Amino acid sequence: MNDLTRGSISSHVLAMAVPIFAGLILVLLCGLIDLYFVAGLGEAAIAGVGTAGNAGFIINALTQIVSVGTLAAVSKAVGRGDRADANFVFNQSIGLSIICGTCTLVAGFAVAATYMRSVGADAATVEAGTTYLVWFMPALALQFVMLALSSALRGIGVVKPTMYVQVLTVAVNVILAPVLIVGWPTGHALGVQGAGLASSIAVAIGVITLWLYFQRPGNYLTLNLKEWRPQFGLSRRILAVGLPAGGEFAIMFAYMAAIYYALGNFGSAAQAGFSIGSRVLGLIQVPAMAIAFTAAPIIGQNFGAGNAARVKETVRTVLVIATAVMVAATFVAHWRPEFLLAGFTSDKATIDEGVLFLKMVSLNLVAQGIIFVCSSTFQGLGNTKPQLVSSTFRLITYVVPTLWLSTQTGFRVEHIWYLSIATTTMQALLSLWLLSRELRLRLSFSQQR
Repeated sequence: MNDLTRGSISSHVLAMAVPIFAGLILVLLCGLIDLYFVAGLGEAAIAGVGTAGNAGFIINALTQIVSVGTLAAVSKAVGRGDRADANFVFNQSIGLSIICGTCTLVAGFAVAATYMRSVGADAATVEAGTTYLVWFMPALALQFVMLALSSALRGIGVVKPTMYVQVLTVAVNVILAPVLIVGWPTGHALGVQGAGLASSIAVAIGVITLWLYFQRPGNYLTLNLKEWRPQFGLSRRILAVGLPAGGEFAIMFAYMAAIYYALGNFGSAAQAGFSIGSRVLGLIQVPAMAIAFTAAPIIGQNFGAGNAARVKETVRTVLVIATAVMVAATFVAHWRPEFLLAGFTSDKATIDEGVLFLKMVSLNLVAQGIIFVCSSTFQGLGNTKPQLVSSTFRLITYVVPTLWLSTQTGFRVEHIWYLSIATTTMQALLSLWLLSRELRLRLSFSQQR
């Protein structure tokens, strides 16, 4: 266990950000590796996998219900010095994650084809996306347990084991992707089916490895099968924080689905360009994401300990560092964007669409960094409702105009990205205002206690 209520905040941020950064990079590399090999199968395969992958947002929404609530409750218990409660929360989260993962797997198999028919640009895209999603669904279901375990570790200030496990999962995926997707050297290529299967096998191995880590003697958190059965009181504590965070990811799903739907007017090249460009942009913003994610456990422990001044100092420190990193990321995105995309496809139309996306949407990065920090702070404070409010605001101000514009004569792809810039900036400003209000209310309450 790492006590985050003492010592230099900047040191804690940097010490935790490095392994978190490595872990996020590895997760994104998994997706990029799959995309690299899938790109050789054509535009329909790229668009299908990218569109199907958007379903991951709705699954992430569900995983956040457990993982964010777990992180907040565990970190507060650590700040209070209540190890028994931290362990109880941890084991309750495992029970909830198993139930949620099972339900997700069943529901995912049932609706995969229907979802793809609603967003795919053409029949080939729908077929490729459905096949990928069916084989990728076990990986998404296993994320519940994976994130419950890793979130509990983050709550006690420990992040390296998760990074090591992610290294393993990426290594497995790197080995399996060419074997299963293009048939190296077996000669039996599975195509998009192989991409989903490779990810599912890799995540399964990661879950098993992380599970074995918790079997070691002397761990601060220990697995206890008797405490897995969900109990209403504690489940309510976890869900109270997790549900709004899950709602935020559900909104992101709707946001991305609206983009894919609008881009369907311009064919599979536009959807493929966005699929590649969005993953490249995600890779560029990882350093700031890693920094922002450190805020939740640091703030959670200090809030639990009743140290209001240190909570405020953490918010200021993380905001400054994340903003500086996002400024640098913006310059990277504008530096020869075609070079960043060329490794995934040689199709000129797809690259042109991806370049347009990167040049325009990268202007969102500073605002997005602010949103990340605010979201992480709300998690640490144990109240994620304000971030759900700001995300809902963005959904309304972006999706409704986008869907309306897509029906108008003269509609262009650029209109989608102009709206994205405007609404992301407005969301960042709203998040800052909500954060200021939340700090006044929550820290005043903390001091009164």
